[in-house]
Amino acid sequence: MLLRRPLQTLTLPLLRRHLAAAAEAVVSPADHHADPLSPPYDYLPGHPRPDAKHDEVILAVPRAASGRHVAAKERKAGRVPAIVFEQENGQEGGNKRLVSVQSKQIRKLVDHLGRSFFLSRLFRLQVWSEHAGQGELVESVRVLPRKVHLHAGTDEPLNVTFMRAPSSVLLKIDVPLVFIGEDASPGLRKGAYFNTIKRTVKYLCPADIVPPFIEVDLSELDVGQKLLMRDLKVHPALKLLQSPDQPICSIIGSRAPEQKKSK
Repeated sequence: MLLRRPLQTLTLPLLRRHLAAAAEAVVSPADHHADPLSPPYDYLPGHPRPDAKHDEVILAVPRAASGRHVAAKERKAGRVPAIVFEQENGQEGGNKRLVSVQSKQIRKLVDHLGRSFFLSRLFRLQVWSEHAGQGELVESVRVLPRKVHLHAGTDEPLNVTFMRAPSSVLLKIDVPLVFIGEDASPGLRKGAYFNTIKRTVKYLCPADIVPPFIEVDLSELDVGQKLLMRDLKVHPALKLLQSPDQPICSIIGSRAPEQKKSK
């Protein structure tokens, strides 16, 4: 004679496995990466992120040789000599590729963004076998403009260095500072001077969360007070590469009476 086992003993292990699987299914991907110090990284609420209106694909063509005469020929043709590197310890490394980019495009980006902001923003770089995005696509990669050399008199771009920036790398970047809250600063409202000491600060940044700038709030700064690098509010995954005790700005005492009269 067959003996029936209680239904509960047969189904309870299966029920437990089913409930565990269901619990895992409802956990969102963000819950697995709630720690901002662990990849994959993302911009945090309240922190600046790149403005999509400045997203642009930089078009390039291969360049066979380097040197002064080659560079002059490229500039005469409306192109800027450029180099693309792998990153190594946050700086230029190997796998160098010689390319040329369009002078008008680089000039437009530098003019619209400003030089320091251009150097703290990631772009998509496409290297084509022919000019203006024609022919075969040789390489398409996310890059950080590492250096840009401008003509002293005309601000025309003379050469550019790009660094490949996949998600896995850390990049050394001079992040520009943007000062806000001047109108509310008690010290400035009393007629004191605002003294800018630093305009950029160097950080080691995960490539996916490179800040386009860092906001510096002056709204509570009074006469004689200053802000230090340690006071900057940034993503916790960014590593400051300068002394945290370095000042970035200060409020200096009131204007002298003769200076007020002369205004």
